[in-house]
Amino acid sequence: MRSSRFVSSTMARSPPAAAVACLLVAAVLLPAAAAEKAKAEYVKYKDPKQPINERVDDLLNRMTLEEKIGQMSQIERANATTEVIEKYFVGSVLSGGGSVPSEKATASVWQKMVAAMQKAALKTRLGIPIIYGIDAVHGNNNVYNATIFPHNVGLGATRDPNLVKRIGDATAHEARATGIPYTFAPCVAVCRDPRWGRCYESYSEDTRLVQLMTSSMVTGLQGDVPSKHPKGVPFVGGSKKVAGCAKHFVGDGGTQRGINENNTVLSFHDLMRIHMPPYDNAVIKGISTVMISYSSFNGVKMHENKFLITDTLKNKMNFRGFVITDWQAVDRITNPPHKHYYHSIEETIHAGIDMVMIPYDYPEFVADVVKQVKAGQIRLDRVNDAVSRILRVKFTMGLFEDPLPDPRLAKELGSKEHRAIAREAVRKSLVLLKNSKKGHKEGMLPLSKNAKKVLVAGSHAHDLGNQCGGWTIKWQGESGNNLTGAGTTILEAIKKAVSKNTTVDYVERPDKDDLAKGAGEYDYAVVAVGEPPYAETAGDNQNLTIPSPGPEVIKDVCGLVKCVVLVVSGRPLVVQPYVEYMDALVAAWLPGTEGQGVADVLFGDYGFTGKLPRTWFKSVDQLPMNYGDKRYDPLFPFGFGITTKAAGHD
Repeated sequence: MRSSRFVSSTMARSPPAAAVACLLVAAVLLPAAAAEKAKAEYVKYKDPKQPINERVDDLLNRMTLEEKIGQMSQIERANATTEVIEKYFVGSVLSGGGSVPSEKATASVWQKMVAAMQKAALKTRLGIPIIYGIDAVHGNNNVYNATIFPHNVGLGATRDPNLVKRIGDATAHEARATGIPYTFAPCVAVCRDPRWGRCYESYSEDTRLVQLMTSSMVTGLQGDVPSKHPKGVPFVGGSKKVAGCAKHFVGDGGTQRGINENNTVLSFHDLMRIHMPPYDNAVIKGISTVMISYSSFNGVKMHENKFLITDTLKNKMNFRGFVITDWQAVDRITNPPHKHYYHSIEETIHAGIDMVMIPYDYPEFVADVVKQVKAGQIRLDRVNDAVSRILRVKFTMGLFEDPLPDPRLAKELGSKEHRAIAREAVRKSLVLLKNSKKGHKEGMLPLSKNAKKVLVAGSHAHDLGNQCGGWTIKWQGESGNNLTGAGTTILEAIKKAVSKNTTVDYVERPDKDDLAKGAGEYDYAVVAVGEPPYAETAGDNQNLTIPSPGPEVIKDVCGLVKCVVLVVSGRPLVVQPYVEYMDALVAAWLPGTEGQGVADVLFGDYGFTGKLPRTWFKSVDQLPMNYGDKRYDPLFPFGFGITTKAAGHD
């Protein structure tokens, strides 16, 4: 028994020769099989070590026609369910103006929404991530409690490109805080007529100033392009930066009578001289995308202008990012909209459109494009070019390696650091147009912090919505103090600035008779008037008058009390009839949430440094009138602004 156990034990430790041979074969074959399997599983487009162009080509070659057309589709957030994203291989999702996951949604709620969409995209056969876009045009302005910076016209008044770059960086961080990696900004229009409802989205009437600010904002949003980076190739410098979008290509700021989406009538030379240079600057700085304008150039809708989109932007200027339409723009090529939609799709894609913003009609769009490609009406090489450009941007952004929102960034939304930058921007954007009445040697400003009693009046003195203007939480913006979350009104800023012993009376619309009785009690008055919020066509205005009761408040208050008038607006307004009543006049533009920046300068903690980014006309009958025109007779010329020093300085 002992011997038997010994033998069995020995045999267990020493297998027969046949078994040894099998083990040896397995030892050779298993690693080879594993290597073969690994080799089969290796996918070039998923390898971040590979050159981007090779990854693009590899992925493109794996895609079906339906997957390609899905990449060319951008749909509205409200429609981007898991089922829709997976069924249509959706390439991009956007928030239209005011489209949010829920009222007063936090950064975390936004992140959760974006993550759910992204996970749906990653489940598709090829796992191509979506790119989520939003109009973060003066901060991440759709989002509750975000920092709302001054609109572009105010930034143009600062003449400070470094500040604009920092605003771009802060905006990128606040977009990423909500999980969003793509913004439809900057608007690089050269607004040549303030009657245009989008004029506040333009840095200036002056092409060179727009170029300067464009370069700074693009680098702020996307990061600094490396010195040897090839011109036209998109660039996004890391997970805290976003892809930008230069818009609206091209000439949208030059339409006749400033009517939105109207016809820009110019020679090609003047189009290239006035409106095109900011796009060239954006391309040089690695802009990722370009959005086309609803407007026309000499009667041809920009969305079907192949000469300007393909021949000029893509070929001559060497732009290698992707071209995107505006909201439902394919529909709006025709009048009425959506008529001959099938043909409009063909025209826009052949003109050079790569991604189509189809918030609602994506099933029809996809079906029509599939049908037209199969029928040879839309060339497959044009589709391949479009998809290659979209994929290039996605690879450049690092979406394949890092597709999901970073929860650690949520705290960046509305941070103290960003609000400090916004406050700095406000004080640098203010333009002092008048500082004393005729015959008075001493200027009214800066105001005394130790006054006994002051009056604050006007529709814009205590209204965050009016301060911020359009594109704030809602597409058109909205008056009132319940819109943005955190923020400081001009009235609140004044109360914080003055002595605790100063009485501040606030009456939005003072009664003239009552005011006359107590006018002598006031050391001075601050009157803030201006425009209500608006966006796009709703802001087109052929009169440009200060809405009532603004003029009446100016005359009543300034006729009885020493006063400074703040014009809170997206453009110059008719003020000439009232200037004689004022001791001081300040163009405050649309300052955003940080009203404390207004008080910083009014009370002399900082001097006035802003310069007019636009000509301030006397009468709308003079419009359009811009710096350099032969007939130039403004109330205040382009570049005007009285400079002061901080109180206490010689």
